[in-house]
Amino acid sequence: MITWLERCIITLILSFFLSGSQNMYAQNRSFLVDSLTTQINGEIAPYDQVKPGDTLLIEHGQRDFLLIRNLSGDADNPVIILNYGGVVKINTDHYYGFSFRNCRYFRFSGTGDADHFYGFMVERVETGGGIGIGDKSSDFEIDHVSIEHCNGAGINAKTDPDCSFTTTRGNFTQFHSVIHDNYIAGVSNEGVYLGSTKYFGQLISCGGKDTLLLPSLLDGVRIYSNIIRYTGWDGIQVSSASSDCQVFDNLILYDSQDEFYNQMSGILIGGGSKCDCFNNYIGEGKGNGIENHGLGGYRVFNNIIVDAGRNFQTLDSSQMRHGIFISDVTAQQDSSFIIINNDIINPKSDGIRFASIHSRNNLVASNLIINPGNFDYYENGNTSFEGADSYIMITDPAVDVNIKNNYLARTAENGGFSINDYTLMPGSPLIDAAYKDYKDILFDYYHHPRPYGSGSDIGAFEFNPEYLGIKDGLPGILSKLKLFPNPAITVLTIQYQVDRNTDVFLDVYDLKGTGIIHERQASRNAGIHEFRIDVENFEAGIFLFTLRAAGISSSGRFIKIR
Repeated sequence: MITWLERCIITLILSFFLSGSQNMYAQNRSFLVDSLTTQINGEIAPYDQVKPGDTLLIEHGQRDFLLIRNLSGDADNPVIILNYGGVVKINTDHYYGFSFRNCRYFRFSGTGDADHFYGFMVERVETGGGIGIGDKSSDFEIDHVSIEHCNGAGINAKTDPDCSFTTTRGNFTQFHSVIHDNYIAGVSNEGVYLGSTKYFGQLISCGGKDTLLLPSLLDGVRIYSNIIRYTGWDGIQVSSASSDCQVFDNLILYDSQDEFYNQMSGILIGGGSKCDCFNNYIGEGKGNGIENHGLGGYRVFNNIIVDAGRNFQTLDSSQMRHGIFISDVTAQQDSSFIIINNDIINPKSDGIRFASIHSRNNLVASNLIINPGNFDYYENGNTSFEGADSYIMITDPAVDVNIKNNYLARTAENGGFSINDYTLMPGSPLIDAAYKDYKDILFDYYHHPRPYGSGSDIGAFEFNPEYLGIKDGLPGILSKLKLFPNPAITVLTIQYQVDRNTDVFLDVYDLKGTGIIHERQASRNAGIHEFRIDVENFEAGIFLFTLRAAGISSSGRFIKIR
């Protein structure tokens, strides 16, 4: 049950997270998997008959665990695994809820029942994690799954090297790891753990000889639109993701509750990674907001980070936690970090702490940083570097970073933005005041276009009084999705465009994924149409929706306020 405090925090977010359209794929044959089945093996009948494009229908109801192995679709026709007839629930003393081993080109999706946003629900795993993906599994999509009360990670997706040498770097690559629209809460370790943290390798005894084995790399990562609450360790950790990696539009609250020292962040871009990290909301965690140990050559932008580390050892200022932290753990020589257009509010220690001397031509620009906690710490002489600044702390004179057009203040009083949701108000000094020589950020936290006016604005939001939230470019039949007003008080309008005559379905769910509204508009002609939803009697908080037409769906979120 979401608490009043969380409800207030979520109301302040005013998120407009829209996941991309999800192609439901052409279905060929279907295989029903009853609730007593605990193992599916693509090499054993009847599942040896599963071909690319086929669907496994997992019967609803309670089950102990489910192991799926040796299944493979192809790039154009993945194997689809759906819940069937209702919600599939796992409550187990086992060491995993769902496990995928040696599977490739598959989608595991809880979209099989319109009454529930999360068709797969891991309610408890006593001795392990919610979902494990390994043993050379690759090219997968995990979506619309709820995972709670696990004594491990929510989702763990990696293949460790071993003495067969078939899974070492160069012999295996984990391609296209896509994790979206999931709910993860109350897990002991990470919410999402993707890729190996041992980028430089580990010594393993092979044939009695210690051998340095390098882990496989990840190519093509998308982690987006997940809700992650109350993790023992990091909210999201991505490591060894060396190319085409993005972490965006996630809502992360109360990370790092176990205070395990080396596992404390809302989002950790780990060793060997090159991941753009943007449009995430990270609040009330005990760790760093966003921690960067990656290769460099990527951007951190449009994130909102609130109270990072404020509740971690509150009486000991030497136990630091920062809004954004950049290290040299795996930074490539002469690579660059771009830290731009972030809102960092009330971090325990520094707003941004920059400790990379291997990188060059770094940029810290157009960030909004309010009330970092290290003022008194530095004023009392607790640093040997004379340039110490609690807003943007450069840890060494050898750091090469351009610091441009940031708004730095002890209070929000003169910033001209809402203290509730950080959106800009008319006349704000942040409007059109961003660094003009970097022009590659083309949208803001709401996915509204940048710039509006004579230049971009400082911080995560772009002031635009005329813009109502069109999200252009959705693939397939649905396009030009618009929600207004968002947040809503009495009525929410969801406007969309279709390019052919079709039935359109709208499903609205509460935060736990239970369906509360199901509407159909029959035979909509090509053009713009809309659903109007009466939300006056909804409780304040965050709600989920799915819009479906002709086998295409798009999921998103909206906010109801009093």
